Amino acid sequence: MIEPHTEQTGQAAFRHIVIVGLGLVGASFAAAVRAAQPDIRLSGVDVDGRTRAVALERGWTDAAWAPDDPAFEHCVRGGCDLVVLAAPVDVVEQYFERLAAWDFGGIVTDTASTKSRIAAVAARTLPHPENYVPGHPMAGSEKNGIDGARADLFQGAHWILCPDAATPAEHFPRLHELVTSLGARVIALPREDHDEAVAVVSHVPHIMASSLVQLACRHADDQQALMRLAAGGFKDSTRIAAGSPELWCGIAFDNAAALGEGLAEVQGIIGSFAEALAAGDRARMTALLAEAAEARRALPAAWVPSTEKLLEVRIPMEDRTGVVAEVTTIASSVGCNIQSIEIDHITADSAVLSLVLTDEGDVGQLSAQLINAGFSVSFSPLSAKEHTHVA
Repeated sequence: MIEPHTEQTGQAAFRHIVIVGLGLVGASFAAAVRAAQPDIRLSGVDVDGRTRAVALERGWTDAAWAPDDPAFEHCVRGGCDLVVLAAPVDVVEQYFERLAAWDFGGIVTDTASTKSRIAAVAARTLPHPENYVPGHPMAGSEKNGIDGARADLFQGAHWILCPDAATPAEHFPRLHELVTSLGARVIALPREDHDEAVAVVSHVPHIMASSLVQLACRHADDQQALMRLAAGGFKDSTRIAAGSPELWCGIAFDNAAALGEGLAEVQGIIGSFAEALAAGDRARMTALLAEAAEARRALPAAWVPSTEKLLEVRIPMEDRTGVVAEVTTIASSVGCNIQSIEIDHITADSAVLSLVLTDEGDVGQLSAQLINAGFSVSFSPLSAKEHTHVA
């Protein structure tokens, strides 16, 4: 059954959010929500007393508790509708167990860089595993902890959400509304594909950056000018290597299989360059460099969608599980960015899913894939003014 619809009243998607872990990402999330949606009540949980004090002093949370504070349990049992787990994967399981013991019925999401392990824990621990929607904001800083947190950390960043067939239809729109209000753009990925994808674009690059810094350090004593030269473009391109070693060690082993495969593939690519160099094969070297240069130039310079070229997509929804996850994943796969998403309920068993898209991605492919998946689709241009009025 499609869940009963709550009419849009201009209120926030959530009333009370609890953030477990007030480090760089968790505290930045609190600061961003406070700035974007000040009516939402925010409570933080952290083991460090100073961190809790800073969160309160800066006004990022309305309350801040130690994990064993009875107020945490009281809030989960009756006060909050979203729990965001921004703690390391190693300690997340204990919080799943607490949520299970307290019979939490709201939405649970997380900010972890890997998904296979945490999703498996959620599936076997939570009393309502369908309410867990894995999340991953792809934003960070070389600064760690709450001292590096800032409200604009997620501006223009990708935020991965991983709904599946069991995810209630209303959950994705609510999380989408919250995340996009922070300036982030949502990408829907099947949770089973997440770890391999982020290994290629995030985890392998981090190891490569660390390797390049190690290479420079090995030669620094021989060439005193080397580190002065490294202060230019080299420093910018290896900035991520300054991240927390403990955090990234955990990420590496949580995603060991995908990371190992990616590093092996990179070794092969570097080997191709080395072979061309050893063979004096200029044509091969040029071809390898040209292939990379062409792919790099094809990357978008920034996320700057036109606010005057919006497209509304309306999709009748039948009474079946996973429909929202299926549609949003198709949209992400063809590069379409969903600016807003709503569910207009017609009856208890039917609704219309309404997506507002920016001028990105392949709309033709979106239409074709939706039709091939059995959906009927209608498209209509929508001006920014009309969209503001509708919202």
